[in-house]
Amino acid sequence: MANDYLIRATAENGSVRAFAAVTTDTVETARQAHNTSPVATAALGRLMTGAVMMGADMKDDRDLLTVKIGCSGPIQGLVVTADRNGHVKGYAQNPSVMLPPNELGKLDVGGALDTGVLTVIKDIGLKEPYVGDTILVSGEIAEDLTYYYATSEQIPSSVALGVLMNKENTVRQAGGYMVQLMPGCPEEVAEKLEKKIREAGPVTGMLDKGMSPEQILAAILSGMKPDIKPGKTPVEFRCSCSREKVEQAIISLGVGEIRSMIGEGKPAELSCSFCGKKYQFDTDELRKLMKQAK
Repeated sequence: MANDYLIRATAENGSVRAFAAVTTDTVETARQAHNTSPVATAALGRLMTGAVMMGADMKDDRDLLTVKIGCSGPIQGLVVTADRNGHVKGYAQNPSVMLPPNELGKLDVGGALDTGVLTVIKDIGLKEPYVGDTILVSGEIAEDLTYYYATSEQIPSSVALGVLMNKENTVRQAGGYMVQLMPGCPEEVAEKLEKKIREAGPVTGMLDKGMSPEQILAAILSGMKPDIKPGKTPVEFRCSCSREKVEQAIISLGVGEIRSMIGEGKPAELSCSFCGKKYQFDTDELRKLMKQAK
């Protein structure tokens, strides 16, 4: 995953802040883990890229960001988690969804999601996590995250996310940027930024040219005294599942459920939703776990 990374920047004396990331290998790892269709790869890849940039704004290594989309479309929903160190994982409820291209000839992510709700959960060590809900405005994910920031956090933002696929359905390029106006940002700075974003064109075009995060932010923030912060945050698909965690999950099912698993007379196999890793438990192991559930 050494190729994927995230950078941060400010501009116009701190009145603008920005993040940009390339996530090609990370999204390809998710595609392989879940065997996602092209449109599911694009949807999951966009949300993972957005979550990586959102997670970079958290303060503590133990903080965790979860972004969920519940929707009426055939993909049925998406779940992604990220931390501040570039670690991200996620899955689509229906990874094999297939749709024809949209009217622009692009992967129809908006059609895959249709209507629904975007939920952002920030577990930052408080008694209760912060939860923000907004409706999906387009289902294209970048616009939905932009709307979330405007309504739930009152931060005017521009989020751009892109996933480009090869003909054999592997990931060719993935990445994006997020630019935000800080409190007290002068109106003329906001107008200048809007103009720059329009001139730069779609982020998929930048990714297709092989532009790095530094080059993307240089284009977006040109003429605005950009200050790209030193240090890159490596980005990678990383799952924290373990046999111990799966054992705890089985114990939490309760005696009755574990007894019915034993009653099937064959090893139980559970797989991690996030990475697809499979864990097997034979009947003797299930009996031990049932004793702990009592």
